[in-house]
Amino acid sequence: MAGLFFEQFHEGQVFAHAATRTVTEMDNVLFSTLTMNPQPLHLDEEFARTTEFGQRIVNSLFTLGLLIGLTVGETTLGTTIANLGMSKVAFPRPVFHGDTLRARTTVLTVRPSRSRPDAGIVEFEHQAINQRGEVVASCVRTAFMRRSPPVVPAA
Repeated sequence: MAGLFFEQFHEGQVFAHAATRTVTEMDNVLFSTLTMNPQPLHLDEEFARTTEFGQRIVNSLFTLGLLIGLTVGETTLGTTIANLGMSKVAFPRPVFHGDTLRARTTVLTVRPSRSRPDAGIVEFEHQAINQRGEVVASCVRTAFMRRSPPVVPAA
């Protein structure tokens, strides 16, 4: 599904996104090493066994990126100009290898751009939910969205 234009969003609108993704060990190790994060909680199984988690946990920035990615197809695919920011990022529970995540989005605010008549600003609250129904990540994302193109009358 293509993303929605600015006019297609309204405050309180909720999306239960169709896409899901099982997080693998490879996802975690590759992301952590690509981003130069040597945290043993992500990379060292023996170390992680001695922690309160008892196993490696998934890099939270991977989880955040996956959360946003799960939402794109039904909200902003091809219709966003840019992300303006993310706030209120939280990781209330850890993600482990083998967890399957889904996403839910609520539209918090919608307002026209004051500087660009062809765009508007939409504030989304995104949540990542694991297979046990637990919220494992959340954030508020502010997106600069395209307005619907003008309809050109047939000649």
